[in-house]
Amino acid sequence: MAGVSLQCGDCGALLKSVEEAQEHAELTSHSNFAESTEPVLNLVCTTCSKPCRTKTESDLHTKRTGHTEFVDKTSETAKPISLEVPKGGSESQEGGTSDQNEELVVPEVDKKLLEELESMGFSTARATRALHFSGNASLEAAVTWIENHENTPDIDEMPLVSAASKAKASKPSLTPEETNAILKELREKARKKKEEEEKRMEREREKERIRVGKELLEAKRIEEDNERKRLLALRKAEKEEERRAREKIKQKLEEDKAERRRKLGLPPDEPSTAKPSTVVEEKKSFLPIRPATKTEQMRECLRSLKQNHKEDDARVKKAFQTLLTYVGNVARNPDEEKFRKIRLSNAAFQERVGALKGGIEFLQICGFEKIDGGEVLFLPRDKVEIAVLNSAGSELDSAIKNPFFGVL
Repeated sequence: MAGVSLQCGDCGALLKSVEEAQEHAELTSHSNFAESTEPVLNLVCTTCSKPCRTKTESDLHTKRTGHTEFVDKTSETAKPISLEVPKGGSESQEGGTSDQNEELVVPEVDKKLLEELESMGFSTARATRALHFSGNASLEAAVTWIENHENTPDIDEMPLVSAASKAKASKPSLTPEETNAILKELREKARKKKEEEEKRMEREREKERIRVGKELLEAKRIEEDNERKRLLALRKAEKEEERRAREKIKQKLEEDKAERRRKLGLPPDEPSTAKPSTVVEEKKSFLPIRPATKTEQMRECLRSLKQNHKEDDARVKKAFQTLLTYVGNVARNPDEEKFRKIRLSNAAFQERVGALKGGIEFLQICGFEKIDGGEVLFLPRDKVEIAVLNSAGSELDSAIKNPFFGVL
């Protein structure tokens, strides 16, 4: 089947003739064309008879005019394409040497569209290039071209064409109403995109909050498991010690009984019923002396703080909440120095934490150190231990929620 169109291998555009292909090549610098059996679309508006060669063009026409009915006359206008080079083509080839010396100039583009693009923040070079290579079609086509060629190295260079092939005719400018409608649509798209990005960021922040909460709960669960295992080990050791004490007492009673029988001249018990007279060697069980963990130090520090100020529960609770804020900020933002630095002379800090005995000591257990002559508490980045801070958060949270904390 003979070809009915020429297709650009670079952008996929369908062209009806060799002349259109040449014009397309001059506008876009595309040079890869091939015959195609796919006809050029020809949608004719039934209201104003305007022909549209692409679905996008018909959609844009509908947005501008409100016309929605089109007649497909593609089959009527499709005909085999002639590949003969139009007259003047050979002359152009013969004059190729002289064309190389032709002056290069900036192509003419639609001034009104150029001003609209510049008002949207695009540079003159980028706007001119977009209008030139999109064929001065429309503001939307130029913006689409810029989005598709954002990463092109020469996008901000002014395009140049030979003076002889300078743009022959620009398409009619948009009316103010059409321009405003397109600008409104573009702004609406930008607004929706911004809202979607904000929602995505909010979802990410919520995920991070959930993750930190899970880590705190997991750290608290592990600490409780370790405490439970330690208590079980202590009870087991106590029971073993009690059993050995009972065995020792029982052995002593048997020995006393045998001694009384001997003094009374009675025969000793039968071997079958006699108890072994050997003294069971006492084996002392020593529990390993374990240094207090940081979690235990924190708990004891908070308990002491509560005991020292038990007459003012509200102030103690406020101190616990302030300490929870400090360690929580560092745990979530370990690289932010402002969260790892506390000035002791700060009035708010002194009122809520510094003036209470045990408040500063708790922060020091968390890793804070005094610097600048004792005027500042600072937690070096290399000494930030997220697990320790999570444990501190768990202890503070328990102390805040438990009304009997530090009472027993």
